[in-house]
Amino acid sequence: MNAKKNKNRFEVTLTFVTWFAIFLVWFLGTNLREVSSLILPSPQEVWETFIAIVRNGYNNISIWQHLSDSFVRLFWAVAVAFVTAVPLGLLSGYFGKFRAVIDSIVQFYRPIPPLAYYALLILWMGIDDASKVTLLYLAAFAPIYIACVAAVNSVNQDYILSSRSLGASQKDVFLKIVLPACMPDIFTGLRTAMGFAYTTLVAAEMTAATSGIGWMVIDASRYLKSDVMFVGIIIMGITGILMDSGLLYLENKFIFWKGKD
Repeated sequence: MNAKKNKNRFEVTLTFVTWFAIFLVWFLGTNLREVSSLILPSPQEVWETFIAIVRNGYNNISIWQHLSDSFVRLFWAVAVAFVTAVPLGLLSGYFGKFRAVIDSIVQFYRPIPPLAYYALLILWMGIDDASKVTLLYLAAFAPIYIACVAAVNSVNQDYILSSRSLGASQKDVFLKIVLPACMPDIFTGLRTAMGFAYTTLVAAEMTAATSGIGWMVIDASRYLKSDVMFVGIIIMGITGILMDSGLLYLENKFIFWKGKD
């Protein structure tokens, strides 16, 4: 137990040292003017810009509204993806005929870059949030679906055969053995999907958007406002870490049997 605690402390310390080293290189490089502020703004400039955006907003929209608009799109997309991908993935993993219908469709669109079909979504659904949420949904669906299929296929067959020999119905096997065994992988798929959807958020807000953190970064890039770009990127990075940490906390709290046979 003590060895594990010492290992965790060392890893946390190493993480802080790594980020401190990155910040130090950034600070020294920009303050010694080895790099143009247009290309790489200093930490002080980024901080001042952040304070200004918090106080005055960006493009007459508060930073909280930008965050709210982005996260409403993101969470709606991921929530719907979770609700649809989990049952479809579990059924595809459990029933070969069901998988034959669904799997090829997912595998077909999964490698296609989101921007390749985003214009079609706008043509079909308009420039409102529906097309943006659908794009994020498609980005989030595949990782959850694939994780569910793989999870079902990795369930220990001895448990299934033993339960059937004791008279368990197919429904009982699925609900009491397969589903609990799949939950850790489902959460892993959800965390991966959240990351995919968040990276797609910038693409979703590139076209016909007037708010959102991704839009703020894209808009700032058009006018070479590198300090605003850094503010948006850092906000996205920090919020992404917080969301992933939140999902990891929920996984550890509710999926307490993870790693135990």
